[in-house]
Amino acid sequence: MLLIKTHIVVALEKPIRLQEYGIGIFTTIPTKSALKKAIKKGLIKVNNEIATTAIYINGGETISLFENENSKPHKELDLKLKILFQDEYLAIIYKPAGILVSGNKFMTIDNILTQNLEKSSLSDAVRPRSAHRLDYATSGLLMVGKTSSSIISLNKLFENKEIKKNYYAITIGKMNSHGNIDLPIDSKNSVSDYEVIKTVASERFEVLNLVKLTPKTGRRHQLRKHMTAIGNPILGDQKYRTENLILKGKGLYLHASTLEFKHPFTQEKMKISSGLPNKFAKIFPDLK
Repeated sequence: MLLIKTHIVVALEKPIRLQEYGIGIFTTIPTKSALKKAIKKGLIKVNNEIATTAIYINGGETISLFENENSKPHKELDLKLKILFQDEYLAIIYKPAGILVSGNKFMTIDNILTQNLEKSSLSDAVRPRSAHRLDYATSGLLMVGKTSSSIISLNKLFENKEIKKNYYAITIGKMNSHGNIDLPIDSKNSVSDYEVIKTVASERFEVLNLVKLTPKTGRRHQLRKHMTAIGNPILGDQKYRTENLILKGKGLYLHASTLEFKHPFTQEKMKISSGLPNKFAKIFPDLK
C-alpha cells in the first residue's frame, strides 16, 4: 500500500470513536460512509496499526491514509477559502461568487470546508456544515457550524432572527435615499430595508446606486426579488431583471458584507465584516 496523507490528532476534550473523529480529516474521504469503507478496506492506520470502526481516539495519535497501488487516484477539491473567524464551535468564511453552498455538485462550499477549517477537538465535532445559504452568484460571509450542538444553535439563531445580516448591492435606476420594502414572497411575509450610499451617472443605465440592504426575513432570493419589485433590479441579475437593463458577463453585484450575533456558547458579541469585491470599486472608485 502507498501512504497518501497523515493527520496528527489534536488534544481532545474526551475520547471519541475514529469513525466520528475521522470525518473530513482527509479531503478524499469527506463523509462518514466513505470513512467506514476506507477503514473496512484496511486503508486507515492509527499509530501504524490497522484501524477498526471500534477504535477510540484520545488525542496525539497519528492517523494515516493509504491506498492500494493499483487503485485509481482520487479526485480532490482544491480551493483555498478565506477564513475570517473560527473557534472550536463555528467559523465564518468568505464565499466567492460562482460556487454553490451545497447540493449534488462536486464543487460546493460544504465539500471544501474540511480541508480549509481546523477540526474541532470537542466531543460532538462533526463535518463542518453551512448554517445558512447564499445564492450561487452572491459573494460574502457564510456561517459554518463545526459541532452538532453548534449547528443546532446557529439554526435557532437564524430561526429566531437573532443574526443581523447586511448586504451591499449595485442597483439600477433612481431611488429614494432609503426605504422599507414589505412585499410577500411565495405568500409569505417578507421585509427588507435599504439605504442608498452613493449614486453615479451611467451612460447605459442612466443611474447606478450603491445600496446597503438589510433583510428582516429570510426568503429565497428575497433581496433580488424585492429590488426588482420596486423597479431597481440588482446589476447583473439574469433571473430577476428588467428588459433592456441586463448586464452579462460580470456576475451579480450582490455581496453579503456583515454578520452580527451573540456567540451561542461564549456569549461574546460578534460583528464580522468583509470588504466589497473589486468589481464594485470599478463602478464606485472612491470606495474605501
